[in-house]
Formats: sequence, structure tokens, C-alpha cells
Amino acid sequence: MPDQSPPKPQKLLDQLRDVIRLKHYSYSTEKTYVHWAKRYILFHHKRHPAEMGAAEIEAFLTYLAKDKHVSASTQNQALNALLFLYRNVLQMNLSVPLHALRAKRSERLPTILSKDEVMRVLSGMQGLHQLMAKLLYGCGLRLTECMRLRVKDIDFEQSQIIIRDGKGEKDRATILPVSLVQPLKDQIAYVKKLHEQDLRQGYGSVELPYALARKYPNAEKELDWKYLFPSERLSTDPRSGVIRRHHLDPSGLQRAVRIAVKLAGIDKPVSPHTFRHCFATHLLENGYDIRTVQELLGHKDVKTTKVYTHVLNKGPKAVRSPLDGG
Repeated sequence: MPDQSPPKPQKLLDQLRDVIRLKHYSYSTEKTYVHWAKRYILFHHKRHPAEMGAAEIEAFLTYLAKDKHVSASTQNQALNALLFLYRNVLQMNLSVPLHALRAKRSERLPTILSKDEVMRVLSGMQGLHQLMAKLLYGCGLRLTECMRLRVKDIDFEQSQIIIRDGKGEKDRATILPVSLVQPLKDQIAYVKKLHEQDLRQGYGSVELPYALARKYPNAEKELDWKYLFPSERLSTDPRSGVIRRHHLDPSGLQRAVRIAVKLAGIDKPVSPHTFRHCFATHLLENGYDIRTVQELLGHKDVKTTKVYTHVLNKGPKAVRSPLDGG
């Protein structure tokens, strides 16, 4: 006789994963939110979050700040994860105002390199890492935006690069430096060769955003959707279980930048994101309008861009990338 017992209820963290995927959040966000939910539960001795609320969240955030000495941004990341859990999974509204729990981030000026320092760092890099670093500086990309670029995002005809689903799930266009046209064409030729090799071996699919895989069933094996900087090896997609070629891991570029900064003899805290800061600052120094720079960076509020203002605005112009000597 078949088992008539009701199915076991889904575990809370699995429910969290399902809701995150339903809302089309990235896999990195999924891992982060699950991580903080798990730490929150363990901190309160495995009590179910439905039995807790604002007081327990505040106690957890205080522990992170005072005992673990995490930054305000890390505190807020944990808070965002827990708010998502309560609002979207448990369907609970917390009784405390959001601003009362959110940590105030310290206002620090970003590290800025001179144009000469930037070129010294870039010259200390080679291959794909140098090309990616040039994109960060020449186009004002975030590290994850660079890693997630696909072949179709490079628009040679319009001399622009399209950033899909940037911060805040917004698309934007930024400039394509003239000096990177040929290197990017060479990289696309390499991606095409690698893709053809994968197809011959029975692979060649790539993860598509949202429900495009159902809408365009053949798109996952088209060259246009391939990552511009593919991984050297195939791997199993943690969500679908399909064997695919993902993009490169950002840790490789981060390590290459640290080595190049050391070789250049620069005693400043420099990371890949520093190139984006330099992009904005050097454009403003060259007289470009702050609103134009804001649009290229994808900032929602011009106040965010104003941190780079060290020169007078001179009105909008046809933008030329600082990588091209503009």
C-alpha cells in the first residue's frame, strides 16, 4: 500500500533559496543570504526565526560589530539578508524601523591613483588580467560587471559596452576605448574557438538570465551569450546541475592587481575597484560634466558621484576614455 503520510515540510534555508531564485537574484547573493541566515540561527542556539524578531536581529548585529569587529557594510549586508528572510519567506513585518537597525557607514574618500600610477600598474600586468584591468579603468566597470560581460555586450559599431543588470538591476551603456577594440576582437575570436571546442565535446551551453532559456531554447548555445572571459575549465552549475563553462573567478584579477601594485612600488590600498574610482576622477579632471560621469558609472544619485569632484564642471562633451589619453 502506498505511503499516505504527508510530505515533509521544506527546510527554511531551502525555502529561502527558492524565493531568492524566484526573484532572479544572483547566485552570489543567494550564497550570502543563506550564509547570514544560518549564522543568525546558530547564534540564537538554533531557534526558528519565526519565534524571534527585531530584538534578536539587533543582538546578532551587535555581536558582529563588537565581538567580530565587522565593518558597517558587512553589518548592513547581514541585515539585508535577515530582512529578506522575514519579509519574503516568513511573511513577517518587524516592529522596529529599518533605520534603527542599519549601521552608519563611515565616509571615506576612495583611493585614487594618478594617470602615471595607473599606467605603471597596468604595465605590470599581462594577458587577460591586463585586458580586464584596462576595462575597469577605461570604462568604469565594477569587478563583477567585467566578469559577467558577454560577447553580445561589446558594441563595436556604436563604440560602447552595454552593462546588463548592473547594481540595482539596471542596464547602462559606457564607452568603449579605441585602444581596446582589437584586443577585444581577439578575445572574442578566442571565445569562439573555445565555444566550438565545447560544442564538439557535447557541451557549450551557458547560464541565461531569468527565463530566457525557456523563451529562447537555443540561445544558451549561441556565441553571443558566451561570457567574454570564460573559465579555463567546465564546472557543474550549482543550481541546475548542468555542466557548463562559467566566467573566470574574480580572485585571479584581484591577485594580479596586488602583484602589479607591489611591482609598481605604490604604497596605497589598491584593489580592482580602484580603477573605477580613477576612471571617474580622471574624467572630471579632464573637464567632463559630472552628470555625464554619473550616467557612465550608473549611479542612481549624483551625490554618489560628487565624491570624485575635484575640478570645475565644464558642461557635457563627447566623452573619450581616459585610457585613450583623453
